[in-house]
Amino acid sequence: MSADAQKTAMDPATRGFLFALASYLLWGFLPLYLKLMGHIPIGEFIAHRAIWSLAIATMVVLWLGRAGEIGRVLSTPRMLAMGFVTSAIISVNWLTYVWAIGEGRALEAALGYYINPLCSVFLAALLLGERLERIQWVAIALAVVGVAILAVESGGLPWPSIVLAVSWAFYALFKKTLPIGSVEGFLLEVLILSGPALAYIVWMESSGTGHFGHTGWGDVALLMSAGLATSVPLILYASGAKLMRLSTIGIMQYIAPTIIFLIAVFVFGEPFGRSRLIAFLFIWGSLAIYTWSMLRKRGPGVPVQEPG
Repeated sequence: MSADAQKTAMDPATRGFLFALASYLLWGFLPLYLKLMGHIPIGEFIAHRAIWSLAIATMVVLWLGRAGEIGRVLSTPRMLAMGFVTSAIISVNWLTYVWAIGEGRALEAALGYYINPLCSVFLAALLLGERLERIQWVAIALAVVGVAILAVESGGLPWPSIVLAVSWAFYALFKKTLPIGSVEGFLLEVLILSGPALAYIVWMESSGTGHFGHTGWGDVALLMSAGLATSVPLILYASGAKLMRLSTIGIMQYIAPTIIFLIAVFVFGEPFGRSRLIAFLFIWGSLAIYTWSMLRKRGPGVPVQEPG
């Protein structure tokens, strides 16, 4: 490479940042797409999400020349069993998230992804014996107070938030046991889901209750784009995370729930009174403390590993 080309070439950290930023923006604006799918039953949408994600993930893995990794997993019972576990967990996460957006509870979805990092830290301490610093316990306690305020305000626990946070934390925990990359792991999961998903789609279409081809080309386009909406952010994130510092992505992880929060309040018009404001202030305070402790502990020079 010439000296001029070296000067104009984008450095890896910048490329990683742009990849990750694009992924978080896509995840953040996903509720707008999901609202368009509100007239389609959740089960049918999730089934199409798995099928069309399988097509895209397969093409990407073949393009990367990593198809052998999938064959190795399929021939290893323990790894295959863990793939079934992670696919079941991600299904619960998907169903809960889509339901929350459709039912006008996007704020609770945003809360779930805000508190997910704290939930992951707590699980690591509980199940893996990792020792938490006192400041991290303070962050967790503040988050619990925030959730408790929301529970009192709404007359019950914000269960979509809890399910989203806990399911994603367990998903990340179990995903670490799969010694393959995130894209290959995602392909394994949608491959496992594709059997029941295809059977469900065939049953709905044969009974005349499906939306793929029976209700116009608009629904066909929306359902087929579910694969892009699911796969593209994940692939962008996986590409960016390998090039970024942990300190950077630790801060960027709050971009998506912040966008979801803003969309819920200013686009969907979900109620956000004084009680909810106080609750979210506790949550944001806990995240500020947690992020500060993470940056202080890990420092700015530790590269991020590919997720999964």
